[in-house]
Amino acid sequence: MYETTVLKLPADFEGEVIATLLSRTAGSRRAVLYLHGFTDYFFQDHLADFYLDQGVDFYALDLRKYGRSLLPHQTRGLIRSVTDYFPEIDQAVRIIRESHDELVVNAHSTGGLVAALWADRVRGRGLVDGLVLNSPFFDLNVPLPLRLAADLLKTPLSYTTRPLPLGVSTAYGKSIHRDHGGEWEFDLELKPIGGFDVHAAWLAAIRRAQRRLHRGLAVDVPVLVLASSTGLRVRDFVPEARSADIVLDPRQIARWSTAVGPHVTCVRVQDGVHDLVLSAEPVRKQVFDHIERWQRAYL
Repeated sequence: MYETTVLKLPADFEGEVIATLLSRTAGSRRAVLYLHGFTDYFFQDHLADFYLDQGVDFYALDLRKYGRSLLPHQTRGLIRSVTDYFPEIDQAVRIIRESHDELVVNAHSTGGLVAALWADRVRGRGLVDGLVLNSPFFDLNVPLPLRLAADLLKTPLSYTTRPLPLGVSTAYGKSIHRDHGGEWEFDLELKPIGGFDVHAAWLAAIRRAQRRLHRGLAVDVPVLVLASSTGLRVRDFVPEARSADIVLDPRQIARWSTAVGPHVTCVRVQDGVHDLVLSAEPVRKQVFDHIERWQRAYL
């Protein structure tokens, strides 16, 4: 069972904002804070089990406009800057640091991009002791002309309520959800099979954040970047989707990993899916083994 804490945040352009901090603790002085990705929320109980078995208290944050934090008046996932997420991360870290001496941020996909920029902002303050980035969203997995087109979104405030006509891909959702032959059960209202609409404002915010990372950050703690060994670009489900990252390009993740800071370990995981801890059991065991070895070496 998780303890739930609702974090009240300053209103944004759509009104009231909250975030939701979940926790399972056993009185350790070590803690991990999990940040999810786009079209996502925390449901990976086995990840919490792994950390608790390592003697690490577990916390997870449903960011604003996602999962348990989505309010009726809000547009799913819509932000104008990735720094919009910093206030809830700051609040969560303050709460955790009141009773813990060590904190690692474990973040997936878009959460990995946000975590890297947040850690760069707070460097030198001793708030975080390490980052574990699971398939972080370091670049767009689209052809170069589309990446250049995304960079032309110079006035995102004009597009905040209009989704981009990108179509729907159900391949990743079907590859992991139990109803479609996958292994995992999650709330399809909170994490739809076809994902969320992508808005120009959100895409422009992501591209600004990615360009900032590409120029180079200076995160001053050890960083573990995990990515699949294989990328596959498909819109409709194929069996190979259960052994590859079909959301991001792992080569881009590896390329940009050293832009996070001076102390980065990058590991490519054979047959991993986009959220590596949702891979097949032998693969996710490798993922957990990599995290455990990294923790012993650097924390």
